[in-house]
Amino acid sequence: MAGGPVSTESDEVSIPTDADLLAMHVKGDTAAFGEIVRRHRDRLWAVAIRTLGDREEAADAVQDALVSAYRAAHTFRGQSAVTTWLHRITVNACLDRARKAASRRTSPIAETEHLEQILEPHESAAMPAERRDLHRELLGALRTLPEEQRAALVLVDMQGYPVAEAAEILGVPTGTVKSRCARGRTRLLPLVTHLRTDNGDSRARSGGRNPAHGPSVPPTAGPHDTGAVKGGGGRA
Repeated sequence: MAGGPVSTESDEVSIPTDADLLAMHVKGDTAAFGEIVRRHRDRLWAVAIRTLGDREEAADAVQDALVSAYRAAHTFRGQSAVTTWLHRITVNACLDRARKAASRRTSPIAETEHLEQILEPHESAAMPAERRDLHRELLGALRTLPEEQRAALVLVDMQGYPVAEAAEILGVPTGTVKSRCARGRTRLLPLVTHLRTDNGDSRARSGGRNPAHGPSVPPTAGPHDTGAVKGGGGRA
């Protein structure tokens, strides 16, 4: 006779959440924070490069943010999502660097060179000349905004965050985010209206999760390995 019923249930491997990984890191797990970096580095990079418009500055800002998060992990209380917490730290690091850079603005020629560096080498070679020019003009216009307006537009219009989540990341009321976005769009509009086609459709398309509310920057390729975020995941 056959034995008892054979269980068809298979053991499922439990995948730790971001909060689990952060708690594991605090308890001394040497690999946990590296996994957090792997999960979130691309989005943190996208925020940094669009906010700062300079690859070196963006990489340094993300590095600063990750080092800060590494050291401050024990202070995380779960009152927001880990990704929100990481984005808040990254935006603050970007704003700190933007303010420091405001007093040492480069010449227009050097500024153009910085915008060229934002394009990946394969993009620079393969992207049609018209799109490269559009990309540079949009990024240049974005960089004319005050840091706070730029950060709000990057999160809401380009990264696609809901206003409420962007407000949590920036640590300000939702009304402040709406106001900063509105003022930023108003300042950008005169700079980018010439980029629209005759039928009124923008030649650029937003890569965010929300429909574009105004002029936005085309998605910028981010790093695909940990080397692009210097020190990411390592013990500080």
